[in-house]
Amino acid sequence: MGNCLDSSAKVDAAQSSRSTSRASKTTPSSLTIPSYSDKSNALSLPTPRSEGEILSSPNLKAFTFNELKNATRNFRPDSLLGEGGFGHVYKGWIDEHTYTAAKPGSGMVVAVKRLKPEGFQGHKEWLTEVNYLGQLHHPNLVKLIGYCLEGDNRLLVYEFMPKGSLENHLFRRGPQPLSWSIRMKVAIGAARGLSFLHNAKSQVIYRDFKASNILLDAEFNSKLSDFGLAKAGPTGDRTHVSTQVMGTQGYAAPEYVATGRLTAKSDVYSFGVVLLELLSGRRAVDKTIAGVDQNLVDWAKPYLGDKRRLFRIMDSKLEGQYPQKGAFMAATLALQCLNREAKARPPMIEVLATLEHIEAPKHASRNSLSEHQRVHAPIRKSPARNRTPLNSTPTASPLPSVRQSPRAR
Repeated sequence: MGNCLDSSAKVDAAQSSRSTSRASKTTPSSLTIPSYSDKSNALSLPTPRSEGEILSSPNLKAFTFNELKNATRNFRPDSLLGEGGFGHVYKGWIDEHTYTAAKPGSGMVVAVKRLKPEGFQGHKEWLTEVNYLGQLHHPNLVKLIGYCLEGDNRLLVYEFMPKGSLENHLFRRGPQPLSWSIRMKVAIGAARGLSFLHNAKSQVIYRDFKASNILLDAEFNSKLSDFGLAKAGPTGDRTHVSTQVMGTQGYAAPEYVATGRLTAKSDVYSFGVVLLELLSGRRAVDKTIAGVDQNLVDWAKPYLGDKRRLFRIMDSKLEGQYPQKGAFMAATLALQCLNREAKARPPMIEVLATLEHIEAPKHASRNSLSEHQRVHAPIRKSPARNRTPLNSTPTASPLPSVRQSPRAR
């Protein structure tokens, strides 16, 4: 979990000269949307809250700096889990009942994130993290155990996620390649987390959905981490939240980058990018590739709606071991999420329903997708659902460049 939180790069407002690929028209797959809603399980977040109110949360323990120093063996290098723009993340041990420091190898393992005094994310993002994770609780959100605010020291204490981040498993050498079933399990868990946030009584827009912020437990259950950029959704008659453009290159929705108008559909776009990463095994932006193919969305879009050519973008590490119909349905879903018009993207509750439909046993197949095989996914047009008024202003502007920081993985 040093992997616990990774820094978010600030989007540069300068426009890139590279043109983007043409958006494809898609039809949503024929699905029954579940009747349940996450609203009943979500807390209404009162806003604004003072710093004192945030830090007095009964759900969080206020650690002293010495307690965390002892828990991490004085922040020893061999306890380091990762580093990012926020700071360093260390492995620590605390008593599961008293939350006092414990001997290494005993008690409960935690991940302790220590803010760099000069970190660009700073106190505001640290406080935002405490605010949201101190109140929101869900199986697909990482658990914040406590914090430390002592002098210039700002630390956060999380549950330890033994499998690290999705980014580590998809893109880095060493870990065993993720199977198709695990990839769908990860996608479903992440979709549940986003759906919970979007359907809260006071909507939360995550704003930094990406592979490095999806953490995995021992059974590959996924949990969203890093809420430093989270924002309260629009209220009343407002259709969007106007804010400084923040995010990570390749994941940020084009209309948000162009206008600063943030909606829940911005998260849906980011989810589509991660779904593409799960399908292809390629990063959202791969600077080791020359030319326009650096951008995953631009490279993959022409293949997503084509049953005969989809195999060209599928991750070779899967070795063809994936269901043909399921892969095409997932690709179709990704295409819907990546629609350049925000209103045309499905809400996360529909995205979740589609993924659960794909995972159903009836879609299992022992045959791999080949150039000579076709995939027949039952699709039909369904009426548009406008659950939340959204900014409908489309933009053809390409995504801008981004200043990125080292990842805490």
